[in-house]
Amino acid sequence: MEKTASENKKSIFVNSIRELKNVRAVTFCGMMAALAIALNYVASIDIGPYVRIGFSGIPNQIVAYVFGPAVGAIFGALLDIIKFIIKPSGMFFPGFTISAALGGLIYGLFLYRKPVSVKNVLIAQILIKIFVNIGLNTLWLKLLYDKAILVILPGRILSNAVMLPIDTILMLAVLSAVERFILPYFRNHKDQ
Repeated sequence: MEKTASENKKSIFVNSIRELKNVRAVTFCGMMAALAIALNYVASIDIGPYVRIGFSGIPNQIVAYVFGPAVGAIFGALLDIIKFIIKPSGMFFPGFTISAALGGLIYGLFLYRKPVSVKNVLIAQILIKIFVNIGLNTLWLKLLYDKAILVILPGRILSNAVMLPIDTILMLAVLSAVERFILPYFRNHKDQ
């Protein structure tokens, strides 16, 4: 008997939540959180008040790829709050936490339990860049700073367009290494 599309989506989320029963998974998420915090300090560049280029999102992508959309969303939201507490930049705004959770969700939906491919990575990157980075995050910035969206939007579109191929290539390289060296460890060693 074949599963329907909604049953497949449900099983993806159920399997993703079950990943949290594995002590190794929780420990790995903690290590990825530490890496994201470190990268936030050393590998981010602010280009004006509305554009930031950084690589602290790579651990989020890894977690979503290895453990799925539910864990990716939880990890993204919690990490956004933790990073703000450790290194505040401006005032806390829950919209960015929603964006971080949505990013983990999208990465997980397109990458969890699937082979790393240009197609899946590119689709996930495009969706994140258009709907989360350019769409939601621009809206959050407009609400926070009361600037006209048309003032903020061009720089955000340009930075996301420039970063799309860079992020795609970087993500392909990182996830290929994760697929080869880290993923088998979690698939072959289940905690009781």
